[in-house]
Amino acid sequence: MMITKQLLGEFLHEVENTRKLLKAIPDDALEYKPSENSWTTAQLASHIAEVYNWYYNTIEDNVFDMGAYKYDKGDITKASNILSKFEENIKKAQHSLENLKEERLYDNWSMVLGDKELMAPMPRIQVIRGFLMNHLYHHRGEMIVYLRATGNKVPGLYGPTYEESLAFSETQSV
Repeated sequence: MMITKQLLGEFLHEVENTRKLLKAIPDDALEYKPSENSWTTAQLASHIAEVYNWYYNTIEDNVFDMGAYKYDKGDITKASNILSKFEENIKKAQHSLENLKEERLYDNWSMVLGDKELMAPMPRIQVIRGFLMNHLYHHRGEMIVYLRATGNKVPGLYGPTYEESLAFSETQSV
């Protein structure tokens, strides 16, 4: 039970950070795209929200068939819609983590697209940490760059932002 409690603790802490980041996205930044090969801000935010929907399949099934998976991004023309989808998905993800049996962490899990293997079998705990959690952290980092590139304020996730640190330094040197 110890590892599942630790995973749930990290999940709950990081959900708050993800929520802060998604709440910082203004509607006027949703169409921003840093390069031809990049997603728009709306697409990236929607993907971040959607990864939380993958927890159920990852925890409950030993094989995740992306070919059978139905991605419902909903209306991504407003940041509030993406945030609502996120809130809906985290409830299901949290429920799955709360009910995860410790022994299932070591079952092999794989991802396929029909009959094509996308991810080789690996222990479920490795998938939860890498494919779910670390994957989200990676995309949150991208979102921070998107927000800064569009001149928007970035929330501090692990302490003050650079800008907040500068403001604090200036008040301390007076």
